[in-house]
Amino acid sequence: MPTTILTAILISIIMGIIGFGIGFALSKKSNQTKIKEASGKAKQIVNDAKRETETLKRVSILETKENIAKENSKFEKMVRDRKSQIRKNEIDIQEKGKDLSRKNDLINRKETEILKRQREVMLKEKTVKAKNDRLSKIIDEENRKLEHIAQLSKDEAIKILMINLETEAKLKSANMTKKIKEDALQTANKEAKEILTLAIQRCATDHVVESTVSVVSLPNDEMKGRIIGREGRNIRTFENATGIEVIIDDTPEAVTLSGFDPIRREIARSSLAQLIADGRIHPTRIEEVVEKAKKEMDENIKNIGEETLLELNISDMHIDLVKLLGRLRYRTSYGQNVLQHSKEVAHLTQLMADELEIDSTFAKRAGLLHDIGKAVDQNTEGTHTHIGAELARKYGEDPIVINAIESHHEDVEAESTIAVLVSAGDSISGARPGARRETLEAYIQRLEKLEEIANSFNGIEKGYAIQAGREIRVIVIPEEISDAEADELASQISSRIEKELKYPGQIKITVVRETRAISYAK
Repeated sequence: MPTTILTAILISIIMGIIGFGIGFALSKKSNQTKIKEASGKAKQIVNDAKRETETLKRVSILETKENIAKENSKFEKMVRDRKSQIRKNEIDIQEKGKDLSRKNDLINRKETEILKRQREVMLKEKTVKAKNDRLSKIIDEENRKLEHIAQLSKDEAIKILMINLETEAKLKSANMTKKIKEDALQTANKEAKEILTLAIQRCATDHVVESTVSVVSLPNDEMKGRIIGREGRNIRTFENATGIEVIIDDTPEAVTLSGFDPIRREIARSSLAQLIADGRIHPTRIEEVVEKAKKEMDENIKNIGEETLLELNISDMHIDLVKLLGRLRYRTSYGQNVLQHSKEVAHLTQLMADELEIDSTFAKRAGLLHDIGKAVDQNTEGTHTHIGAELARKYGEDPIVINAIESHHEDVEAESTIAVLVSAGDSISGARPGARRETLEAYIQRLEKLEEIANSFNGIEKGYAIQAGREIRVIVIPEEISDAEADELASQISSRIEKELKYPGQIKITVVRETRAISYAK
């Protein structure tokens, strides 16, 4: 029995060893199989990675080539543009060279003419000097004869002669001046009237006086409280953002916007209208709407300037001048819209230039820009003519245009016919009936000043300003003022009015001298 158990145990041990060996062998084989599979997968992954790398490399190369091609295309375009610009600059330089050559030729011709005239003047001076010497001898001889005949000393005779000659010279001078002026005026007035009449007839522009709106309508009076806001915060925010005072009074369904800057007033009007339409009125919303209105105003000003140039067929103007033209839409002078006035002056100047057969392009351009200085903020020092000329000079306008701007109020001397035409066009536009309005106080002051100037001269009985200040009628004392002197008096009054007063259009001076015949029957 014990032997059988021992045998069984040995057999079990042997079987266990055999099973362990078989299991180990199978496990080893399984592990080798897994290792082979893992190795195969690793190789496949490496191969896939290599293929993807190659693919990415090819794509990257293609993209790089495309980018290089685009950059080459841009570079070639830039080179072409540069070459085109260079060619254009060369053409401009050639044209300027031709202009300079023509100007040099003109200057040389003028120098030659001046030298020729100088020689002629020197020759005439010598001739005049010789004649004066002979005349002096004759006068000395005649004076000696007069002293002997009149039994007067030389000084006494000279005094009497001077008094007589002075009186006679004044009369002759006055008569001659009157005749020359009448002849010149007869010819000049006829031609000027024809040109001005044709220009005014052909210039069919709108002459209605425009002004910037400063009253905003409300849907109801409850909206006033919303505009004011709690403890006035809305209205304070609005006034700070726009720089315009909001006046809320008893006027039904309306508020008034008050401010000296018409552009700010227009921004305020537009902003308030948007806020009322939107219904949301609070500080944050007010600031947003005002900022948006400012941007819209800037764009609108630019568009107005561009539309004006398109309407007048004017090109090649600096963008800053275009924007300044747009600002004139919101400026008024004596109640007249400055942009409308400038366009009208441009039309009138062009038409008059056409009649005179001179360059109407410069004339129209100068007429449009003559009041450009009024578009600048009032903080800029200087007259609008000086400011406008400086702006035109800064932005490359022609010297003819610059002088026309600077001289249209006679601040400086006009250097061309175009400058004179611009001044005439400005006067015509401002003097049209209804074109400008004047306050009652300024109107009365102007009439009083006219009468004061007229009455300040000697020999005046009374001066009257009539026809709304368009004419001043002066009654003279006939014993003190002769007919010839009356004409000279009218010229003197005219000159003084031009120096001391500013007025639209022209003022007629009429001097009346009454001839009285008195007799007594006994």
